[in-house]
Amino acid sequence: MSALYLSETDVAKLIDMPAVIGIVEEAIKHLAEVPEANVPRQRAKGSGIILHTMSASADYLGFTGWKAYTTTKRGARFLVGLYTNATGELVALLEADRLGQLRTGATTGVAVKHLARTDADSMGLFGTGTQARTQLAAVAAVRPLKQAIVYGRDEARRSRFCDEMEEELGIEVVPAKTPEEAVRGMPIVVTATTSREPVFAGADLAPGALVCAVGSNWLNKAEIDVVTIAHAARVVCDDVAACRNEAGDLVPAVAEGKFDWSRAVGLPEILAGRKVGRKSNDEIIVFKSVGLAIEDVALAVELVQRARAAHFGRSLPLG
Repeated sequence: MSALYLSETDVAKLIDMPAVIGIVEEAIKHLAEVPEANVPRQRAKGSGIILHTMSASADYLGFTGWKAYTTTKRGARFLVGLYTNATGELVALLEADRLGQLRTGATTGVAVKHLARTDADSMGLFGTGTQARTQLAAVAAVRPLKQAIVYGRDEARRSRFCDEMEEELGIEVVPAKTPEEAVRGMPIVVTATTSREPVFAGADLAPGALVCAVGSNWLNKAEIDVVTIAHAARVVCDDVAACRNEAGDLVPAVAEGKFDWSRAVGLPEILAGRKVGRKSNDEIIVFKSVGLAIEDVALAVELVQRARAAHFGRSLPLG
């Protein structure tokens, strides 16, 4: 018995963002029919290490899998394991840092596709790391972006990020000197940071803005403020159950009575046509994403299929 092993380099070469968006959209929609298919993240804490695990069954694809990663002072290490439902055999093991960046960006792309104003052609972005790169790429894949305004605390890194993404995407990417510059007048605002505190003032949001908060999956971290939640006509979650466990962005608003979980709408229900996303161009909508294993599993299935066709990866003996 052997499994296919795909490295980070393999994953990066096998797929692009537009393809990932379609895969992730179908995976999220699947949860409207089978919500129990996705198991939210669990964490085991040790001395100097945290093990994060999440799993899902993509029955519509015939595969089940898990994502596991460790975080230490040295950084994070990611793996995805994929099993065939037919026999229960492990068919693939994938290094999953790039995979996670792609599916996180793609989830925002799906949200923008269904929740942003149709005339949106600019965005504000907070963050200049690898997650921010895929966020910008995903939004550009679903909307005809002309300009992105980017804010990050490090001026040199911010400028370098803008130069590189402008060349990659062929759109104007401009560094913002202040957080306000990346928010005011923007129809789309994306936060992809490691901040524990809100990165902009909700009072600066334009009517009709879609705010996509993706950086925090800890209850003690919030990238957006209570004002943003209070002004939102709708709060949409990638999965309501997962967000209740991890969406620190919503904790202060709940505590202050500005938000109640009965108001939360799941993106799967919107994709399935059971709930309405945007009702008017003046509504402010918040999309909160914490990351779902069903997305990792669905993307892993596609990557394995492409790898086999292109003869990528290597065989991993299991005994």
